[in-house]
Amino acid sequence: MKSYGKIYIGGHWCLPASTDLIEVINPATEAVIATVPAGSSVDVEAAVTAARKALPGWSTTKPAIRAGYLTQIYEALVTRGPELAELMTTELGMPIKLSQRIQAGLPTVVLESYIKLLGEFAFSERIGNSLVLKEPVGVVAAITPWNYPLHQLMIKVAAALAAGCTIVAKPSELTPLNALVLAEIIDSSGLPPGVFNLVSGYGAEVGEALVSHPDVDMVSFTGSTAIGKRIMALGAQTVKHVALELGGKSATILLDDADIETAVKATLSSCFLNSGQTCSAHTRMLIPQDKYELVVAFVRQHVALYVPENPLNTQARIGPLVSAVQRDRVLDYIRSGIADGAELLIGGIEPPDGLPLGYYVRPTVFGRVTKEMKIAREEIFGPVLSIMTYRDEDEAIEIANDTVYGLSGAVWSADPERAERVARKLQTGQVDINGGRFNPLAPFGGYKQSGNGRELGRYGLEEFLQTKSLQF
Repeated sequence: MKSYGKIYIGGHWCLPASTDLIEVINPATEAVIATVPAGSSVDVEAAVTAARKALPGWSTTKPAIRAGYLTQIYEALVTRGPELAELMTTELGMPIKLSQRIQAGLPTVVLESYIKLLGEFAFSERIGNSLVLKEPVGVVAAITPWNYPLHQLMIKVAAALAAGCTIVAKPSELTPLNALVLAEIIDSSGLPPGVFNLVSGYGAEVGEALVSHPDVDMVSFTGSTAIGKRIMALGAQTVKHVALELGGKSATILLDDADIETAVKATLSSCFLNSGQTCSAHTRMLIPQDKYELVVAFVRQHVALYVPENPLNTQARIGPLVSAVQRDRVLDYIRSGIADGAELLIGGIEPPDGLPLGYYVRPTVFGRVTKEMKIAREEIFGPVLSIMTYRDEDEAIEIANDTVYGLSGAVWSADPERAERVARKLQTGQVDINGGRFNPLAPFGGYKQSGNGRELGRYGLEEFLQTKSLQF
């Protein structure tokens, strides 16, 4: 077991104000693998003070200088990629092959995109007799989730540093180890003291202190909609800029001319990725009524490939959920689906065979789900798919939009123009058409209660900038 006894403030590893520790659990073995400090409001005060002190110097550095520091961080991230992948597999439970590609791979892709963007982005422009300036918003609190911990942190850190902001980061208490490695990398890069600070701890203590602090100019948060609402309320007291990426209940629409088997395989992959712990997962599959039996046959065939197993197995496709609390929450939703009369096609509440330890849930698929059922309306955040039928295209769109969320979605059709027409009618921030690939330069964010603001690429950079006009 490894112990981290310090937090990172003002360019130094510091002892926290409290000796309280947080145990980090391996969800596959239920063993304690590390301890990290449980920071406090005292530590937040020190971190915000350091970030505020560093802001005047960092905010006025030239973009090329900022890009140079980001390049050093990028190179170290690439070097330590294998270590980070294994670390995140042990603290989160994502299968190692996926961790290598996603958990450790995506952060480098994102960081590289911002290094390139700094060479192209116009921080000022002439409009008539005005010079319009885009300036850093200031001190940023970056509060990140446990499901894609380093990726979500890097999305915020790369954009904020590129914009000229200083940062106080608070990683999830469930998966904090990768963030501490990032702090080690940043420390070795020579980034000016106070530009990046990290305080580990619980949301109720560290998170609330950050969001409430009058010297924090912006909060960038990824997590649940319930906590997002709390952050908006606290941030309103000092009229902070608050950017939120929250929950989802995304729908895949299979139109009647779709390649059914390909669409089913892609939907299962999206729904079960990271054991279903993905905010943009396609967890509702909307299909024509007359295709139900065909879809179910393909689902049964391809779900068989998702066998829960030790995530360090290089052949594993699905591992445990992150915690006992999350496992029990997902099992309660499965019980709800059964009680509400949905057709349990695959999976259920029984633990997977041969796994006496670990927070595993069997991949579960419900058929004939109706829109009033709890499993169709609430974010489950586990490997649970709901199959819903529709009569015609208009009803498919209506069902897809009948949710408080609007983060992602998908449309499948043999006619790309038809698919695009349907996609344009979906009330969601992102739609994949016929399996369109993830684009790290495209804006990511939600409609409705899936949040506000956008991340990634130029849109993500602009989230950390504020606009000033000089009239001549």
